[in-house]
Amino acid sequence: MTAAQEDLVQATPQNEFTEIGTPRVEDGAAIWRIARDSEVLDLNSSYSYLLWCRDFAATSLVARDADGEPIAFVTGYVRPARPEALVVWQVAVDHAHRGRGLAGVLLDTLTAKVTGGQGVREIETTVTPDNTASDRLFTSYAERHGAPLAREVLFDGPLFPEGTHQPEVLYRIGPFSA
Repeated sequence: MTAAQEDLVQATPQNEFTEIGTPRVEDGAAIWRIARDSEVLDLNSSYSYLLWCRDFAATSLVARDADGEPIAFVTGYVRPARPEALVVWQVAVDHAHRGRGLAGVLLDTLTAKVTGGQGVREIETTVTPDNTASDRLFTSYAERHGAPLAREVLFDGPLFPEGTHQPEVLYRIGPFSA
């Protein structure tokens, strides 16, 4: 664990979560509910969250409460065309556990895990312009890790079929120093 991760864990109340670990298929429904209740994430089908917990568990994490129930998650995958890049798909924290740094702890823990053994040197994610919480999360992540952050529009709004979607801005953070 890096010094930055230790600082985040110390800033997080001990009773907020008891475990951060690999998601299980059985967590898919709870992860779907957390994403739905976030009111800012694009909600995928419940089936996709089950698949995510099965097929991308090695590049995802879930935080559990004292009863073992998921209260937060981060999902990601190593990009096939750029295996040095971890794409962070979604990060969400249950309403009752927000504002305590848990999303940052999950992001730091996941990237520490994949940069160590999988050759990942940077992360990519997309954020819509109105998602200030995600902007703060990824901007502070880059600052904590002393990594450059570049932003550019990846998918402009008119590309989405519903015609009302905001642009998805690509955040590329890294490369991380050795």
